Amino acid sequence: MNQVPNTAAVPSAVPTSSEPLEGNGRSAPSLSVALFLPLQPDGDTAGAVDARAAMVARLEESGELCPGPVCEALLALPRQVLMPQAYVRRSAPDEMPPCWDLLDWNRPGDRDELLERLHSGDSVSIQHDGEPILGRTAGPRRGGAMTAMSSTMGLTADLLQLLDLRPGQRVLDVGTGAGVTAAVACFVCGDAGVVTLDIDPHVTAAARKRLSALGYRPTAATGDGTAGWPDAAPYERVFVSFAVPRVPTALVEQLAPGGRALMTLGTSSPSWPGLAVIDKRPDGTVEAQLRAVEFGHRAGAGFDRLFLSASFRKTMTTADEPTRRTRAVPPADTARGLWLALDALHPGLVRHFGAENLVIGAPGCGSWVRVRPAGSRRWDVTASGPRDIWAEIQDTAARWRAAGEPDAYRLHLDTDDVQRATSPNGALTWQLPHAPGDSR
Repeated sequence: MNQVPNTAAVPSAVPTSSEPLEGNGRSAPSLSVALFLPLQPDGDTAGAVDARAAMVARLEESGELCPGPVCEALLALPRQVLMPQAYVRRSAPDEMPPCWDLLDWNRPGDRDELLERLHSGDSVSIQHDGEPILGRTAGPRRGGAMTAMSSTMGLTADLLQLLDLRPGQRVLDVGTGAGVTAAVACFVCGDAGVVTLDIDPHVTAAARKRLSALGYRPTAATGDGTAGWPDAAPYERVFVSFAVPRVPTALVEQLAPGGRALMTLGTSSPSWPGLAVIDKRPDGTVEAQLRAVEFGHRAGAGFDRLFLSASFRKTMTTADEPTRRTRAVPPADTARGLWLALDALHPGLVRHFGAENLVIGAPGCGSWVRVRPAGSRRWDVTASGPRDIWAEIQDTAARWRAAGEPDAYRLHLDTDDVQRATSPNGALTWQLPHAPGDSR
């Protein structure tokens, strides 16, 4: 790949205007901001430009992206520079061992498939089994697991907009991945105040080189993300791109007055994530909220998640077990505040979202429940195992309704290191787990 040499100067701020941006027919954002435009490397082909524009158009059509600086960043940033190599899976989802191909932008035969992968909107895998990312050979891999990736674009775009990036802000990007979030922060805020932090030195080294190829030189550091990076604190914005079981105290301490932090809070289950939105007021006090969301980031290093094996999924959907009929209505998928509470109050459950009806299992003990419609206002509940998961769902639903059916909870970050989520009326509450590795 022909990249701009690392000696290229950091791009200067370019004030926006109301004139259309050349080549895409769009108007520049009307916000009074200065965008720090990336250098356009050799090889940013018309196909790559068109693919970015199509990706952005899909995000706008779905409502996940609105006009503004994040939109302009995603239009301008060449994703093939940040991810010149990416993995595609060649085996079926449950096939073991898995088989992968590493595509490479430098191989003409890979370019069309790589462009499609990078701009599909799906997550993009960039590292296999903790390998060095720079200098590796493209081709097949067998077994192992993907250990670094770029998140889905809908999730990334939505959270970056909620972060409300502005020129001159100091930004801590925790969990570098492919460097997409860091690149957007550099584009909007300027790179001088941006720190991108990852636990893997191979990820850090690759991001440093590839951001430099765009003319950006943020601080690319290696370390424990939950400890933050105090050397450059405080930060006006903190963005964590992996799920944590509780809010790391160090990240709150490194947040500047008037600042905001965003992170996915999760449990051992991947099914019902919460989004922590943490604002530090000008007087230094903290106001935090836990929002029930449909999608969240994957678990971070050392944070194990439960999963449903192929055999367990088949058992739950096909097994002939005792069935009882009920008039109790299964909660709607959109009652996300209820599902978030269920995950906290009755941990260890995982939903099989690929099933036609409501199917939830507890991999730890083998319990499961399946709920199917059985005529007008009637449902058949089939269950197995020592846990009565249907009773747990109904108990949580009753408590959630008594709490006013909230979709967001107040998050209390108490001084004694206890973290609690509480409904607005105080009727429903739970304590977040303690994380032994939490840094103070």
